[in-house]
Amino acid sequence: MVLLVLLSFVLLVAAGAGWLYLRLNANIDTFDADGIAADRPRAGASRAQNVLVIGSDARTDGNSALGGGDSEDVGRSDTAFLLHVYGDRKHAVAVSIPRDTLVDIPPCRLPDGTWTQPQRRTMFNAAYSVGQTAKGNPACTQNTVEKLTGLRVDHTVVIDFKGFAALTDVVGGVDVCLPQDVYEQDLNPHRTTRGERLFARGEQRVAGHRALDYVRLRHGIGDGSDIGRIKRQQAFVGSLFKKVKSDGLTPTRVLPLADAATRSLTVDPGLGSVEKLASFALSLKDVDLHHTTFVTVPWRYEGARVAVVEPDATRLWELLRTDRPVDGADLRPAGPSDGSPSGRPATSPTPPGTVPSSGTPRASADTPASPSTAPARPVPDARRADDQLCADLSYG
Repeated sequence: MVLLVLLSFVLLVAAGAGWLYLRLNANIDTFDADGIAADRPRAGASRAQNVLVIGSDARTDGNSALGGGDSEDVGRSDTAFLLHVYGDRKHAVAVSIPRDTLVDIPPCRLPDGTWTQPQRRTMFNAAYSVGQTAKGNPACTQNTVEKLTGLRVDHTVVIDFKGFAALTDVVGGVDVCLPQDVYEQDLNPHRTTRGERLFARGEQRVAGHRALDYVRLRHGIGDGSDIGRIKRQQAFVGSLFKKVKSDGLTPTRVLPLADAATRSLTVDPGLGSVEKLASFALSLKDVDLHHTTFVTVPWRYEGARVAVVEPDATRLWELLRTDRPVDGADLRPAGPSDGSPSGRPATSPTPPGTVPSSGTPRASADTPASPSTAPARPVPDARRADDQLCADLSYG
């Protein structure tokens, strides 16, 4: 999604659309760099870049009309992933971090300038709410990701409800397939009644508010977990990219996309102008969907929460730190009871984990792994996401 937004800036620059800079520049919001920790991982030696992408659950600035809730509510993060762009600037991997993951949150800056005490084994999405402000705390989430991964985050981008809805409108919607009818209560489990039907079973195209409802849906499909929702979001983003690639971004689409994006993005100061965004976008213009893999941090359930699996996670971060490819594998073994697409049990007793113990993962998510390290069920990668949407929805 972020690559799609950046692509719009590439096209604007290529078209010589300098007259748009003033218009778009006024849209861009930045967060305070004073909240970024001083004790940070060192920058990598290669040309690789790490971009933290946060989906904001904030209800400010008109977002409550799309997401529901109080417009004065505390800012929350609904989803997050770390996009590692390899040094060749042609390949990338997006590592999703479930919002319920138990992590250590380092000291973070409060609005009054003081810093919090470290928090141990706290839900990951709590970092974004530190300070209890309506717009959230992206710097605290960035600090938390750097502590978790040991990787330096080069840039942080936050996109809100309006930005996502507008982006899907600009591209004309995305085709999805639902295995069952979905009702208002599925989106908001606090409702006392089922409510109206939001989605009918079967194939359909979603855009705008309906696309937002679809990717936020957690309880109406599969096992109701955040992990299941992450899989659907990964597949949806893959389909979105595939549609954009097949349709192309015409000049009439580029300006609405860039305008909607800049109105709905909050970025670190390093991306805080159209010129900076365009320059960064140009550096990533050769990253292709076919060379982008989606994975989830190695995980297991710990009660109602998610725990990071070691040493698998450490191996994953080390591979990214050294700019080596990672294995596009799911993190839990499949079985007939969990509704995996194949309906077959796992063929390997290997415990959950993304990275093989050898530390030498396969270079492509399409290349079969060796039997001893074969993943039980692959995360849908971008190349297959569009074809797998119906199947993937069944096992959320």
